[in-house]
Amino acid sequence: MAGNGLPSLGRVKLADLVPSEGLPTDSYKISVSTLSQSLAQYSAAVIQFSTSDGALLRSGLDSARLYFHQRASYPGSDMIHTNETREWCKTSGYYADPQLWQESYDYRPGLTPIDPNTMELPPAGLPDAFSLLGKAARDILDAISFYLNLRSSPFSEILDNVPLRSREISSSVLSVCCHARPSFQGAQHPSLINQDDGQSVMFSDNDQQIEKSLITLMKSDKVGLHVRDFQGRWVLVDGDLGPQEAVVFPGLALYQATAGYVNPALLKTDITNMQANMYGRCSLAFKLMPKSMTSLSCSEMRAAGHGVEAQFQLPVPVDDFMQRSHPTDQLLNRHSLQSFNFPTAQDGSVKPLMRRKKNSSKCKPLPPSKRLRLEAQRVLKERVQDIADKRGIKLRFCTLKDCETHVHSLDSPCANIRMEIGWPPGVPFVHPHDLPNKAKVEFLKAYEPGWTATNDTENPSP
Repeated sequence: MAGNGLPSLGRVKLADLVPSEGLPTDSYKISVSTLSQSLAQYSAAVIQFSTSDGALLRSGLDSARLYFHQRASYPGSDMIHTNETREWCKTSGYYADPQLWQESYDYRPGLTPIDPNTMELPPAGLPDAFSLLGKAARDILDAISFYLNLRSSPFSEILDNVPLRSREISSSVLSVCCHARPSFQGAQHPSLINQDDGQSVMFSDNDQQIEKSLITLMKSDKVGLHVRDFQGRWVLVDGDLGPQEAVVFPGLALYQATAGYVNPALLKTDITNMQANMYGRCSLAFKLMPKSMTSLSCSEMRAAGHGVEAQFQLPVPVDDFMQRSHPTDQLLNRHSLQSFNFPTAQDGSVKPLMRRKKNSSKCKPLPPSKRLRLEAQRVLKERVQDIADKRGIKLRFCTLKDCETHVHSLDSPCANIRMEIGWPPGVPFVHPHDLPNKAKVEFLKAYEPGWTATNDTENPSP
């Protein structure tokens, strides 16, 4: 990964991520690869909008500055909320979170009045910005699905209707935020953190966050958004954004729905020198959210041939998932966390491969059965999936129990697929992760010429 890694955050034109009928274009495949590689390395990427769309986003930021500047310096008690007390799918209007030194105005179609009958006018242009960023977020989600070799629009069942039907309330939300407005009273005092280069950076207390969205798109008027990369370093992701650019990062819902293949972004905001600015730091953040009455399931990942770990096997109700706490140390310190791997630039193909971590001489050797399982998963991705892609075959594995009879029948449901891809005789057509060890060995011998049991394990037991 270090050899093929991006030197900085990947930049992709939104127009190149819009899918079209027929075969994918070269620009689409390159853009999808750049996006996915950037998400794997930095948990973020830069999306470039058109000139007119960029003007719309900048207009929204100007309106946000004016909206928060004219507000009272201390909000009423009914407007004080924290992440623990807000109902995630019913937020609308103005809120303040003193713990994060942040104010926000949530625009949620179906709930937020478009023409409020109050003296206080909301930020302007929110319906247009919501429509623009919502379409962009769905195109980005489809691009990630393409890279993972999932079917088209695999998450449509958990997303809102487009457009919303009568009396429906949007699950997704556009949050207009103001961070560290000096005149906002009641906020907790920020803390100073010394960086490695000796400079001091100011972050508000409790500011490390992980969004629970599928995808979040953010456009801000000042730099300061930091994301932790895959090496554990904090990277400034909006330091050189152009006027038509925004930052995209994945959230916890996508991490759950992809069985951990797409890491969520851990964020924090630098508010150094904000006290000298009368407006603070304003941003537009669109959060593509799953519907509350649906479930996050990894069935699409399983159908595409990806291994699904035990913790992702059962569907999770979205409402429960959103209200549950998710400790960051458990998410970011998982040794078996799966991620993207990338072909070289000369390859020209885009395949969803799992990154294999190099064994360290200081680490305890893996048990033979686990090494065998990892080797079988690698061969599935690098050999079998390639054969299936070239022949236009969708791999849909059987269960071990059902396939014990299939392997002895010529008219079984999986017989044609096994014959077309050269599946070894007598080996059940199930995901290699679930094969008995002896069957894994036969699988590896069939697809990896010259492979023997001594290559990666010793005398595996069934």
